[in-house]
Amino acid sequence: MAISDSLQATKNRIAAACVAAGRAPDAVRLLVVSKTFPAGAVREAFAAGARAFGENYVQEGLAKIGELIELRGQLEWHLIGPLQSNKTRPVAEAFDWVHGVDRLKIAQRLSEQRPPGLPPLNVCLQVNISGEASKSGLPAAEVPALARQVAALPRLKLRGLMAVPEPGPEAAAQHQAMARLFDALKADGLDVDTLSLGMSADLEAAIAAGSTMVRVGTAVFGAR
Repeated sequence: MAISDSLQATKNRIAAACVAAGRAPDAVRLLVVSKTFPAGAVREAFAAGARAFGENYVQEGLAKIGELIELRGQLEWHLIGPLQSNKTRPVAEAFDWVHGVDRLKIAQRLSEQRPPGLPPLNVCLQVNISGEASKSGLPAAEVPALARQVAALPRLKLRGLMAVPEPGPEAAAQHQAMARLFDALKADGLDVDTLSLGMSADLEAAIAAGSTMVRVGTAVFGAR
């Protein structure tokens, strides 16, 4: 299937899931995950209407941003993989969003290194909602305190939360737990608007729970 066709099919899935959940058809943003796919595939998806792209690896993302520099003003680049403190500077200088913030040190470095001429860097806190030792992210109990600290940093804009729930029977409960954490931040007075939750396999369940952004790669570009 052509990228344009699979992109439209994914958008239709998202709209149908929104309607099934009693939400507006356009209530959820699509973040197209372009990791491991070449710049040409991103260009094709852009031509078909995609605007936001997610990369897991800093060097690969930077290379693609450079290859597509003529589209820079029209593309939104999200780093969705884990971020080490020694890689924060190029990320702060080149990306629009960072989804993997799970320590204050990372947020402080991004804040200090974001160039003054650019808009604030949008950040989401990554939550290890499944408690898996192999996954990045902070424990749910630590989210409120870190959210307040990050929201106070200059040159950053705390947008919300991100998680990768464990596939299987526990996923629905983890989606709901993320939605409760997100609502708690809003109730605490924080100006957050993004729950980055759901991928190709579980986007319907994530949308039913309240996700506002789904991260989809395979359903758009095909198998890696």
